[in-house]
Amino acid sequence: MEPTPQKTLERAISLRAMQISSSFSCKIWVLGFFCGVCLTYLFLVAFTPYKTAEYGQMYSSTQWDASSKSSSLDLEVDDSAGCKFSRNDINGSANFEESRILGDIDRSTLLYSAWSSPLAELSNSNGESFSSGLKTISVPRPPHLENCKTSVDINKNLDKRGQNGSLPPWTLWKGNLGLKFLQSVFPTKEQQLQFASLATFQNVYPPWVVGSDEDNFPLTRRVQRDLWIHQHPENCNDPNTHFLVAEWERLPGLGIGAQLVGMVGLLAIAINENRILVTSYYNRADHGGCQGSSHADWSCYFFPETSQECRNRAFDLMKSKKAWDDRIITVKDNYTSKEIWAGRIPRIWGDPWNYMQPTTDVDGNMLPHHRKMDRRWWRAQAIRYLMRFKSEYTCKLLNVARHEAFGLQAAQIVLRSIPSGWPKESVNRSLSDIEKFVWSDHKPWIPRPILSMHVRMGDKACEMKVVEFENYMQLADRIRKHFPHLNSIWLSTEMQEVIDKSRFYPNWRFYYTNVTRQKGNMTMATYEASLGRETSTNYPLVNFIMATEADFFIGALGSTWCFLIDGMRNTGGKVMAGYLSVNKDRFW
Repeated sequence: MEPTPQKTLERAISLRAMQISSSFSCKIWVLGFFCGVCLTYLFLVAFTPYKTAEYGQMYSSTQWDASSKSSSLDLEVDDSAGCKFSRNDINGSANFEESRILGDIDRSTLLYSAWSSPLAELSNSNGESFSSGLKTISVPRPPHLENCKTSVDINKNLDKRGQNGSLPPWTLWKGNLGLKFLQSVFPTKEQQLQFASLATFQNVYPPWVVGSDEDNFPLTRRVQRDLWIHQHPENCNDPNTHFLVAEWERLPGLGIGAQLVGMVGLLAIAINENRILVTSYYNRADHGGCQGSSHADWSCYFFPETSQECRNRAFDLMKSKKAWDDRIITVKDNYTSKEIWAGRIPRIWGDPWNYMQPTTDVDGNMLPHHRKMDRRWWRAQAIRYLMRFKSEYTCKLLNVARHEAFGLQAAQIVLRSIPSGWPKESVNRSLSDIEKFVWSDHKPWIPRPILSMHVRMGDKACEMKVVEFENYMQLADRIRKHFPHLNSIWLSTEMQEVIDKSRFYPNWRFYYTNVTRQKGNMTMATYEASLGRETSTNYPLVNFIMATEADFFIGALGSTWCFLIDGMRNTGGKVMAGYLSVNKDRFW
């Protein structure tokens, strides 16, 4: 009769304990370590992905760049604890193979914990974590996590002009391939620029646009290119260059979606008046998570709307009385609320909204025409530009969210492709050229297909007829009839009752951020105040980005947040995925 997993765990611990150093400090450290092993084992096995629907996804604002330049992570023991473990201590003494302690579940738990180690070390003031007992055991690369520093460095090169005012190297392939290829083949900057300019710029589009013209709203690729060129002039000090400097809206009761809509209106004014939009104070970023120059600034979450040179020039001109008198500088107060919120849409690209094809489903029928089609098209373009590249801070927030939601599933998948003897048998750490360069631009893994669902209730009832969660799930079932392999839902909502009701759908796997939610109908402003500024900003933005990257989306047309998500999806290569709305009385 084979021993149970609990018995083999106890045997392995006993074997390991017999080989502990005789020092008192070491005994204390090891006792605490193995207690942590037991608790972690029991906790993580209980919280497998199959329990996600019941417990939800744990969300933390902790920052972590889990990726490194190599394909694996090195886990080092904390020598200050008073004793040391070698690889032989871990692999030989406990005799994992003989005791069969590392079955499929145990190995995936161990790998998940190893990936979690940097998170725990950053969030634990003592710096102690379960994985700190592993001595330089190679850990496979986590496919669901992004190397934030590398991604931001690459995107910075794609978001600035060259030294001679040349446009960014958008003619290159994406990821590391373009930059590394140039550096290895052409040693000088002049040669690199010459190579990058071989392609005709008129036929090249910004790399943040995913898919072809047919996968997006009309003219998306051209508009994104033109917006970037407008916001990044070759010479910010040109006396003919005018600026619109605007703070983000701070009126009580305005959510993140409303703030974005307000800035979109100001960008439209700037385009119409041939001004460079420069954003200033952003109250949502006025918290401890946004450090340095990004504190209280949009750049904490996404790349700045214009170059640093133009920002400096605009702020300098604000000190000049002549610049004010000549209207070289304008601010938000120079325009009425109507001009900002419902003003004239830029028409320099004609009227592409007139040939937008219907992809929105309401009550089982295609919605042939939205209200204010021009505004719908423009807001989608403006939001796509403002959110074109994530900051390192936002990238790390997404890493944490993906790890807590999908990390254990990712570990189970990775274990199929590495030696069955891991961790006793080492993992090959080397990367081939195609891995380092060609595959470097692939997005982090998430379980696909996945449906994103934003359930808006609460105080929204004063603006539109809210719909119960059951109606959203009816639409989810409609999608699954056509795509039977769909079983994952990323659920976004401010209401606890929605989370509670998700447990009545065992045939779906739900993921959601684990934050305090509303019970009753408090206002959104009161609810956000109860969470604090940092949490009330970070977790909605994570949900927003996850929704834009999901395969399908269900929302409510009357919700500004859903409206903006739909716009980002329709300029992010997902226009043909469609949009199912629960609303039957409001179409914007």
